[in-house]
Order: sequence, then structure tokens, then C-alpha cells
Amino acid sequence: MRTEPSTTSTTAAVVVAGPTGRATAGDATAVAHPNIALIKYWGKRDQRLVLPWTSSLSMTLDLFPTTTRVRLAPGAGHDTAALNGVPATGETLRRITGFLDLVRETAGSGRRAVVDTRNTVPTGAGLASSASGFAALAVAAAAAYGLDLDATALSRLARRGSGSASRSLFGGFAVWHAGPDTGSAAAADLGSYAEPVPAGIDPALVVAVVNAGPKAVSSREAMRRTVGTSPLFRPWAASSKDDLAGMRAALERGDIDAVGEIAERNALGMHATMLAARPAVRYLSPATVTVLDRVLQLRREGVAAYSTMDAGPNVKVLCRRADAERVASAVRDAVPDDTVLVAGPGPGARLLGEGE
Repeated sequence: MRTEPSTTSTTAAVVVAGPTGRATAGDATAVAHPNIALIKYWGKRDQRLVLPWTSSLSMTLDLFPTTTRVRLAPGAGHDTAALNGVPATGETLRRITGFLDLVRETAGSGRRAVVDTRNTVPTGAGLASSASGFAALAVAAAAAYGLDLDATALSRLARRGSGSASRSLFGGFAVWHAGPDTGSAAAADLGSYAEPVPAGIDPALVVAVVNAGPKAVSSREAMRRTVGTSPLFRPWAASSKDDLAGMRAALERGDIDAVGEIAERNALGMHATMLAARPAVRYLSPATVTVLDRVLQLRREGVAAYSTMDAGPNVKVLCRRADAERVASAVRDAVPDDTVLVAGPGPGARLLGEGE
């Protein structure tokens, strides 16, 4: 059944410094939202450039925004960063500084920066905190360093911080192209970016947060282990190409059941590749399985509800917006001690103006 198209904008932010905005020379603030992949990104063929083995497709959420301010600090000898008021150290600071180095190289600047990030999504729990985080950092840093980048260039830039961040530049649905796997590294870099995808569905994602804590195995380590050791990874990657083609066609014709069926099998396939890794990577918890079973029961009751999961135990359930409260209620009954939220398609990343 075709539903009315979502009215959520799919336009990415373009860095423009306005006289009344906060994107003044050397100081910019941006906001971005996480996205949930319906066709998964799992595994890199190039670690340095963050080039994926497969293309992916996602929906940006209207929950859990990340707000990031980048302020240049002339004369400072190093970058500093804070996450929710706590100074960043270790790997987190290294990733932020490495990303700023990319921006500085493009801008021809050696000035260091102060980064202040306010993150409302649980970090490291498989809820796409790095997607919103690096999308917001890309937009704010590009503006602070005076870069005038179009949406495609911003998406490429965000990709270097976190692959899925390339998709959070856009509202609604977006596809991240893997780029050519032959030829030069420069050509592959240019060909790997995200762009909006039209959709004729009016969806919701019911998010079951069964564990908001950090994962025992990071996504980066899990990807490396899966690609390097799982005998199921290559077959899944090959089938994912067909899943992407089917998903794009289903979105265009407004077939939410087909969208959900493809998303569910793609996610379960991704987790199967992890279970087959050596040693295995297992993110699914008993509460995860309880939610998956409840979604199956909803379908037996005639509700179009389909599960997807990222690298973590939390479950997202795709359904029609009109069915969202029924689905959320059923999930809450299944895991009464856990947090269940309802999300719709969210906006693209953007600079914040004065007073926002």
C-alpha cells in the first residue's frame, strides 16, 4: 500500500556565514541528528579514507541531536575538546584532533581549536552517536575555518570522521555510495559520499533502548574482526548490493512492507557475519531477542512492523507512523524496564543561528 510521502526535508546544510548567525569567522555551532541504517554499512576496505565495502541507506531521526561548537584558538599549541562538559582524552580526543587536521589541511590553516560537544544520544551503545557527532563537527569546523563546501563535499568530509556521519548531513533518507573499488585512492575518495533518496512512505522508528551503556567490543574492532575472519562476510556483502537496489525501489513506490522486510533481513544478516567471526562478536542480549520476538508477533497480528539493529543490543522497529504508538506499547510491554522511544524522519545537519 502506498502512503503519502514524508514532508521531511532532505537538503543538507551548506556552510554559509551570515551576519546574524553564529558562523562568524573562527566560531561556528552546528547541530546534527543520528541516522539508522536500513541497508547496513559494515566493514571498511580502506581504513584511512573510511571507504566501505558496500553502499548503505539510512533514515535520519528526529531524536538525539548533537550540538557542536568549534572556536579557533589563535596561539594555542594544541586542540582541546569537551563532551557534555567533560574534557575529551585518549582515543576520543585523537579522533577529533585528527579530523580537525583534515579540515586545517583543506583550509590551509595551522590554527588550533576548542571543540564543545553536547551529545544527547548514548555514546558507544549502537545508537549512531558517532554519526551525529562527526556530522555536527564537520559542519561547524568547516564554517569556523572558512571553508565554503557544498553538500557532497561536506558529506565526504564527515565520512572521514565516521562513515555513517556522511549520511547524517541529510534529512529523511540518504544513500552512502561506497565509491569505485578500482583505480586510484583519489577517485575512490571522490566517489564515496551520501546524497538524499526520495521516499514515498510515512514511517516511524520505535527505538527500544535495552542497554544504553558502552559496548564491550567497539564497532571499529568488530568490523575489523568480522571482515578479517568471518566466512559469512563476503556473501553478505554481495547480497547487500541486491538489498540496496530492492530498498530504493520499495521506497520509491511507497511499499513499507518491502522496505521493512529488506531492512530486517539485511540487519540479521549483518549480525550473522559477526556471530561467525573468530572469535565471535555477539551484541544480541536476551532483551534484544525478546523485542525481536514481539515484533514477529505484531506481524502475525497484521501490523507492518520490522526490526533492525546496528552494532549493539538495541532494537529499532520500522512501522507506519499511524501504527507507531501501538508498536511502542507492545514493545514496552515486552521490556517494561527499558526505555522505548518513537522517532520520525529527522532534519539534515545545519549551522545554528544566534539565540538557537
